[in-house]
Amino acid sequence: QVQLVESGGGLVQAGGSLRLSCAASGSIFGINAMGWYRQAPGKQRELVATITSSSSTNYADSVKGRFTISRDNAKNTLYLQMNSLKPEDTGVYTCNADTFSAARARSVYWGQGTQVTVSS
Repeated sequence: QVQLVESGGGLVQAGGSLRLSCAASGSIFGINAMGWYRQAPGKQRELVATITSSSSTNYADSVKGRFTISRDNAKNTLYLQMNSLKPEDTGVYTCNADTFSAARARSVYWGQGTQVTVSS
């Protein structure tokens, strides 16, 4: 029903910047929130940032002041601007969408992920 495709990952030196994109397609009646998650090598997946339907945002403490989550509703795209990148930011970044149907049924979708590697 809903497809999420991430892009924008790559290799960057510490202190550099990347902007990740998550393009949503398919039938979406409504969205409660969208977010970015990441999984570093040898670690569990963790929440990086979220944005709600009312545009309120939340960030993991480790990325506050460096990352910015945003969305473009007209383009059905979620973004994550990542500045001042650190080697600890390395991981697979995955887009998430928390949606609801006309009947208020909730569905959660995940993208495939995009690799971000920050070298020292």
